[in-house]
Amino acid sequence: MTHITASPLETARSEAGQSLVEFAFTFSVLIGFIFGFIELCLAFYSFGMISESAREGSRYAMVRGSTCVNAAKAPCAATAAQVNTYVSGLGFPNIGGGKINVSTTFPDGNKNPGSRVHVQVTYQFPITLPLVTSGPISIASTSEMNIVQ
Repeated sequence: MTHITASPLETARSEAGQSLVEFAFTFSVLIGFIFGFIELCLAFYSFGMISESAREGSRYAMVRGSTCVNAAKAPCAATAAQVNTYVSGLGFPNIGGGKINVSTTFPDGNKNPGSRVHVQVTYQFPITLPLVTSGPISIASTSEMNIVQ
């Protein structure tokens, strides 16, 4: 019985396409992880953005209570709508492209010093990964401070 062995050149030719297929599978998984990691980083950045927005809104309201007067001795008390407009216009980069909603309340019912101001910011973070069809993720942050003037 004769045993025929293939030459090294013939063996290399028969396995030439195998490495290409392995690379295609590995590369697609790697790219999926990279884009998933980028999306996760954008979500964490967005959470930091809305957290800072809520803090800035409550700071804005805490120094503009019922006893606030400006340099010209005119009252400068802020309403909930003014706080909402201020927070919406802060200008933090909205890299994720989602929608920001702001809600300001005064839980104690007044804007006197010592009363509380509560600012809640919600953000609809859109998921932009290919082949992922889920809707946006809702991210929220609140800040509550006591009015000082």
